[in-house]
Amino acid sequence: MSASNAERIDLRIPHSGGPKRDFVSIPDFSREEILDLFRKTEELKKNRFQDAFKNKAVGLIFQKPSLRTRVSFQVGVWQLGGQCMSLSPAEVNIGVRESIKDAALTLSRYLDLIVARVFKHKDVVELAQYGHVPVINGLSDLYHPCQALADIFTVHEKRGSVKGLTLAYVGDGNNVCHSLLQATSALGMHMRVAAPKGYAPQKDILKDAQVLGRTTGSTIVVTQDPKEAARAADVLYTDVWASMGQEKEAGRRAKIFKKYQINKELLGYARKDVMVMHCLPAHRGSEITDDVMDSPNSVVFDEAENRLHVQKAIMMKLLGK
Repeated sequence: MSASNAERIDLRIPHSGGPKRDFVSIPDFSREEILDLFRKTEELKKNRFQDAFKNKAVGLIFQKPSLRTRVSFQVGVWQLGGQCMSLSPAEVNIGVRESIKDAALTLSRYLDLIVARVFKHKDVVELAQYGHVPVINGLSDLYHPCQALADIFTVHEKRGSVKGLTLAYVGDGNNVCHSLLQATSALGMHMRVAAPKGYAPQKDILKDAQVLGRTTGSTIVVTQDPKEAARAADVLYTDVWASMGQEKEAGRRAKIFKKYQINKELLGYARKDVMVMHCLPAHRGSEITDDVMDSPNSVVFDEAENRLHVQKAIMMKLLGK
């Protein structure tokens, strides 16, 4: 969902399930914890099969269709020696078939961890509030924290450090953009967002990132000029112009976002060794061209693979492994 339509939620709701941790948005982890997660991710990428989740069960609650999120979590749990099950709206239509509270309390009796991919961010917040086991936000209309950590880990993996580097995000100021703002500002990475008028990131999220950035050395700016954002950037990042659920707006958005395409021309404004990123799925020929997507600068599929490894590290941390 675009930033202008994203629902504002108070994330400071206390948990009722005792001493457990959730991963609902990037600020749930400190800078030091994120860097520790990256170290753990490197280890898990080298040694993929472990028995840390022996006798553990993880449930995926998916209100939206998924490729990367579903497969990466299922394979990740399997590689750690656990059991994973996917629950579609036909099995658990939270907030419709039964209350989120009742679903959270019930699933907590069966599962050791819950991953939720939802339309409304308040749904994953409520799951975390009432669940007695850790809850991970697999995507909501406001944030996509697992994606953002995988993205920044990929830069860390390629460059050795992200501090002082510049990520240029070109396109809709959506849930991915929000989580990238939180991640870059936490780690001292600069971020420029180029978005059309009316499609900039949500103001309160942007402000919080800018305030945090003052303590970490991160500069966060928003512009309507994609060339200004891309100039001397270390990373060029984009996402689809119309997200899932916005299909009816696709034609109108295509006209509005036309000049926000990552193509060879825009690539020329960035550093020669710029990394091109896309969270996928990509609409080739719209927000990104084939020649850029398939160029030596593209790390899109490295980024996609790293979802698997980063999420394993997140799950292990939340379960005290």
